[in-house]
Amino acid sequence: MFQSSTLDGDKPQQYAQLLEQARALMHGERDHIANAANLGSLVFHALPELNWVGFYFFDGQELVVGPFQGRPACVRIALGKGVCGTAAATRQTQRVADVDAFPGHIPCDSASRSELVVPLYLGERLVGVFDLDSPVPDRFDADDQAGLEAIAKAFLETLDPAAPPR
Repeated sequence: MFQSSTLDGDKPQQYAQLLEQARALMHGERDHIANAANLGSLVFHALPELNWVGFYFFDGQELVVGPFQGRPACVRIALGKGVCGTAAATRQTQRVADVDAFPGHIPCDSASRSELVVPLYLGERLVGVFDLDSPVPDRFDADDQAGLEAIAKAFLETLDPAAPPR
């Protein structure tokens, strides 16, 4: 049975511990919905000052909400729209200090002030995005970005490259 533990040390050390917990949680499980659900919960409860953590999966046309922790979310997001759609379209993590200043931001939860979205790609194929929102402006820094990108990579490693989620 999986057991989470309290994170300690500086932020990079905490992310290393969280990554270890994430790998243990997903070990041996190939179902992307199960892993996304557990991973979202793990991160939501481990990190402070978050109001939404979850996944959007690409259905071949747009991003569709997947497992998450937080208030109800936007169901569909077009590629190139909002922070999530921009991350998916550009293949680059979007770290947004002030969502109100982001052109085309989609306010799914009016309490969100900052956001970090990691695009999920298997090779050239878009799988979706890993999205984190915070009610605190400028919540995410370079250490958060590096740590969350590593966790997203661990999630991708559980997927079958021949049959990514749809």
